[in-house]
Amino acid sequence: MSFRSAGFRPAVLGSAIALAFALSSAALMAQETQPNTAAPAAASTAPAAAAPAPAASAPVKPGDATAGQAKAAVCGACHGMDGNSSDAQYPKLAGQSEQYIVHQLTSFKAGKRQNPIMMGMAAPLSEQDMHDVGAYFASKTPLPGVADQALVERGQALFRQGDAARGIPACMACHSIDGSGNPGAAYPHLASQHAQYIQATLKAWHDGTSWGDDARAQIMPTIAKQLSADDIAALASYVEGLHSAGNQPAATP
Repeated sequence: MSFRSAGFRPAVLGSAIALAFALSSAALMAQETQPNTAAPAAASTAPAAAAPAPAASAPVKPGDATAGQAKAAVCGACHGMDGNSSDAQYPKLAGQSEQYIVHQLTSFKAGKRQNPIMMGMAAPLSEQDMHDVGAYFASKTPLPGVADQALVERGQALFRQGDAARGIPACMACHSIDGSGNPGAAYPHLASQHAQYIQATLKAWHDGTSWGDDARAQIMPTIAKQLSADDIAALASYVEGLHSAGNQPAATP
């Protein structure tokens, strides 16, 4: 017996196609929703290459006066080749301690102490350069100056005794009795310094100038505010005529 219904073949074929399409679609959806279990690409377990370490700078050595002589040649235009400036507006550096010179040059380079000329001069110096320049000037002897005798008594009293009533300590407490300073504490050598330079510096501190933001930099501005113009003139003159051990005062006419 055979079935030869006219609509059988097209109906069966259509159903088969529909079923195949449905199965294909279901399989595709199943693949899309199934978690991806494929092994991820193997991650590199090797540590990343370390960045090259910066080149270590050479350790700073104590200043070399011989090396410092060449480095200080440019300083001679204002401060004198041996640190004894001939122009009283520029300080004498002869006999100044290495530590103090390094501290001031560092402050100029960092912009903590403001002076257009010195900031430019200090900018290219390395720390070793500063130590060498400091050692060179520390090895030199300051030329003695002469005090105004009319101002000596007042200047000497302030330098050696201060004025407790006005909150002014004796200068020699930090700068020593002969004005040679205290290198360990970086308190400067003052003996024989130009009176004009000392006077201008004390006045600047009196008027609010500061040479830095550390505690030591605030000492002199605080003291200078208590000084009168006459005090400043007397101290500046007395300091110029002060001579450290080994220095003889200049002959007076």
